[in-house]
Amino acid sequence: MDSPTTTLIHILRNRVNELVANGDLDEAVHAATAAVLKAQQTLTSDLDSIDEFASSLEVRGDVYRQLGRLEEARDDYKQAIDQLDSRPDRCLQLGRLHAGYGSVHDQLGNSERAAELWDQAIHYFETAEPPARLDIAAMSNNLAYLKKAAGDVEGAEAQFLKALEILHQELGQDHEETAAVSNNIGALYQSAGFYEQAREMHMLALDARRKLFGDTHPDSAQSHNNLALAMLATGDKAWARRHFEKALVSFESLGIEYAEDIEAVADNYIAFLREEGDDARADEIEARVRGAAPAV
Repeated sequence: MDSPTTTLIHILRNRVNELVANGDLDEAVHAATAAVLKAQQTLTSDLDSIDEFASSLEVRGDVYRQLGRLEEARDDYKQAIDQLDSRPDRCLQLGRLHAGYGSVHDQLGNSERAAELWDQAIHYFETAEPPARLDIAAMSNNLAYLKKAAGDVEGAEAQFLKALEILHQELGQDHEETAAVSNNIGALYQSAGFYEQAREMHMLALDARRKLFGDTHPDSAQSHNNLALAMLATGDKAWARRHFEKALVSFESLGIEYAEDIEAVADNYIAFLREEGDDARADEIEARVRGAAPAV
């Protein structure tokens, strides 16, 4: 491929990135398509021309996926993978392509195919030099969700713990992504009835999120609610009550945008208060959240 053509394709792909960053996805599709067509026009058996074509397909596939045009994204990812044909020098890109391809199938409801593709993505990310460890963690987290949904608690735990180990090593305990996976493991343990383990994982997530964001942040509020539920299950009702209060106040401070979260926390808290016989406080919370007058 000649240098001027390569330069034009790169200019077009850079334009796509700028348009996506500015939220103009519709125009980004046009720029991405122009790059794909130009790369296709000059496509030969030369590896450089194949790389430019596959990279342009990847860029357009990403934009299609963001727009929800999933069938078109799927076709672009598949064609790019076919072009690269398992080349050992393109492991990182093949990992990205399989990751995106898997996400499309996940969104289309094809969970088994999504799992296969994410497994392949992990293989390519592990084979890359150096291995793309944060990408491996992301794929392991995705696979864990699929296994959890299928009722495979042990399989989900193994994938979540793999992601957590990598994030601890690469980013540290007090990082947003590490906290998110700790929260995910806590939710898995809670649903499986492993309440002591759930409590500790939610505590780790909350500690990190409070350091990162403070209490008046949706992630911190979520962790307060999750920890409250875990503490109830381990018999620590006094602390559960405190965390329900913090979760509710935090979500309320964030405004109407979090109305569904406010209602979900309130439902949990009100149920707890009524079980404890504190109907007055339950009525007060219900009135505050639902906008009704308190019961007399």
